[in-house]
Amino acid sequence: MPPNGANRLWVASITTMWESLKRRWRYFRARSDQRFNERADPKVQLEQAITEAQDQHRRLKEQAANVIANQKLTEMQLNRAMNDLESANGKARQAVLMADEASKRGDTAKAAEYTRAAETFAGQLVSSEKQVESLKTLHLQATQAADQAKAAVAQNSTVLQQKLSERQKLMSQLDQAKMQEHMNTAMASLSEAVGQDVPTFEEVRTKIEARYAKALGAAELQGQAVEARLQDVETSMADVEAQARLSQIKAQLGITTGDDAAGIGQGAAAPAQPVASAAPDAAPTEGAS
Repeated sequence: MPPNGANRLWVASITTMWESLKRRWRYFRARSDQRFNERADPKVQLEQAITEAQDQHRRLKEQAANVIANQKLTEMQLNRAMNDLESANGKARQAVLMADEASKRGDTAKAAEYTRAAETFAGQLVSSEKQVESLKTLHLQATQAADQAKAAVAQNSTVLQQKLSERQKLMSQLDQAKMQEHMNTAMASLSEAVGQDVPTFEEVRTKIEARYAKALGAAELQGQAVEARLQDVETSMADVEAQARLSQIKAQLGITTGDDAAGIGQGAAAPAQPVASAAPDAAPTEGAS
């Protein structure tokens, strides 16, 4: 036997070790429950919850049926006891009357027998009255318990119906949640790398847009060079046409400059007709004035 001090230390050590083991067990059990709940299918858990609620309602109905049956049994016992009480009361009264009649006739023997019978019936009457009072109390208590059981069943039935009506709604919400999770996963995969050898969608889009912008820039530069040459040609042609038109207008008005005279000298026959035709046009103008 170890000393008392060592014994207390040993007990304390065992107690501490046991408490530590219990804490670890509770921790691992909670962790296991958490992992199970994370991996469990909510649809299956919902069906389990509905099934459990239905089983609870069934057990509650069975218990309520037993309570109501007890109330009915007490009621039948009370009715039977009241009938016995009424019967005992009638027999006691009849025995008293018969004893009184025998006594009036002077038949003391019969009167004594009827008196003893009346006393027996009176004793049964007292016992029946006590039994009736006791059964009345039991019947009242059983009736109250039956009413409470009926109310509990009705309330639980309402709760169960609400759960059943919400089950379809929860199922629909669960399906929508799963669809949204799949969509979120798909959208997230568009912006995340799917592997070291495969570019992301963002990288491919950036590369294509950069290449497209570069091609547009080169095309714009080439277009500007060609447009510049075309613009020079169009400008030169416009200058030539403008000078020719200006010379024609001056020739129609009979205005001759040094440059125009040189031009007329080179081709005198051609511009002579426009000048001559201009004079008749000018004459009506002067006459009108």
